[in-house]
Amino acid sequence: MANIRSICVYCGSQDGGNGAYRQAAETFGKLMAQRGLRLVYGAGAKGIMGAIARSVLKHGGEVTGIIPEFLLGKEASHGWLPQLTEAIVTADMHERKHRMFDRADAFVALPGGIGTLEEIVEILTWAQLARHKKPIGLLNVKGFWDPLMTLLDHMRSEGFVHTQSLICPIVGDDPEKLLDAIAGAQPARTDVVAEGRIERM
Repeated sequence: MANIRSICVYCGSQDGGNGAYRQAAETFGKLMAQRGLRLVYGAGAKGIMGAIARSVLKHGGEVTGIIPEFLLGKEASHGWLPQLTEAIVTADMHERKHRMFDRADAFVALPGGIGTLEEIVEILTWAQLARHKKPIGLLNVKGFWDPLMTLLDHMRSEGFVHTQSLICPIVGDDPEKLLDAIAGAQPARTDVVAEGRIERM
């Protein structure tokens, strides 16, 4: 992973209704630490967010947590933040998103709620607008992201995705293989509009 040094992970501040989600987060965090990849995330101490951060730290990795001031006490306490390698408190969500984007070489979404969906869709949108060429992955635990993949395919077939070559998330249910795919991902081409596809592992 010569060019990938950090990954921004979007995920839920709750555990969700399936223990496999938390287990996948812990495995993903362990693998990131073992590969020397810094975790960039929303600084939460609860749910899947807390699970992946603790896993990275437990296995010797580094964690950058970025959280807006109004979420302190809801998703993270002042006692939690010093446990992170780096903690950044922002004025608002807008600044938080841009700080996370700037610190990350790639993006991965684990299971989560509306906030997680909004964050990964925004990153896909920025890719479509050719604002970045960073790899985007979906850890598809128990088929969690299947509905989004179906919706993206539907948007393409209905003619609403006109820069299809720029929206090609890497989708897989195996954390290790997903990291391998992100490491080997080629930047999306901005000089052509080819037939888009979702790369399913």
